[in-house]
Amino acid sequence: MNAAIDAVRVAGTPQGPVPVVVLELESEDDVVPIFIGFNEAVSIDRGLEAEDIGRPLTHDLLLDVMEELGSRIERVVVSAIESGANDRGGTYIADLHLQTARGETVIDARPSDSLALAARTNAPIEVTEDVFEDGRDDREKFEHLESIRDVSGEF
Repeated sequence: MNAAIDAVRVAGTPQGPVPVVVLELESEDDVVPIFIGFNEAVSIDRGLEAEDIGRPLTHDLLLDVMEELGSRIERVVVSAIESGANDRGGTYIADLHLQTARGETVIDARPSDSLALAARTNAPIEVTEDVFEDGRDDREKFEHLESIRDVSGEF
């Protein structure tokens, strides 16, 4: 299923504020929220805004190295959710599909890192049907949350 990054927001949880990247899917009302780390959230947001901060962040550096070695990102696939302890929550799994000088390859990667790279390259994002069904949630739950951009100075 084709997806896009709708927003990077911050959700209040009992453990405190947690960044969440919200994926929207073509022809679907529900979204797939993926809770991520603060640094990755800021990196995804900067990639979406094409913000140049002078020195490269880790994701910018990785892209520079990949390009120098003749590789490019073909697409990102959020491919699975591994069950968490006591069936609570879970860990999202992503595959980074690359075109390299040696041909196509697939690299296991965290969704947050993969999405930060996709945000910088406009690479297509896909979510498997199983991930959508297991991870889907009501869009309205996330629309009222503050943007990571508005709260990043508070961390």
